[in-house]
Amino acid sequence: MSVIKVIHSEQAPKAVGAYSQAVVSGGVLYASGQIGLDPQKGTLVGDGVESQAQQVTKNLTAVLAEAGADLNDILKVNIFLVDMNDFPKVNAIYADWLGEHRPARATVAVAALPLGALVEMDVTARMLDSTA
Repeated sequence: MSVIKVIHSEQAPKAVGAYSQAVVSGGVLYASGQIGLDPQKGTLVGDGVESQAQQVTKNLTAVLAEAGADLNDILKVNIFLVDMNDFPKVNAIYADWLGEHRPARATVAVAALPLGALVEMDVTARMLDSTA
């Protein structure tokens, strides 16, 4: 039976509900969705999708680092957009964030996101050195 290890980074926003920033089990990290919250202030970083998407990538990078993973360990990314017209802007930020790494990905439009966010992302990543 696999143990579930809870991941918490001070460099990413605290969970605002009954969930963890991420959990690791069976050598896989499952990161909860991140929106563009400033980890220190707990507020959205701006009104635009670009600033929020950049903060989302910073938050996810911090959670991965806390777990001992990096961007090249990402297997799958889910992107949630309030407005699909923002896809080209978010896609450019996403491509810059991951460089040449190309994990599987889904992008879907949603009616709304927490706190009025414009974009949310979650990741699944491999954990090469995992005891969970």
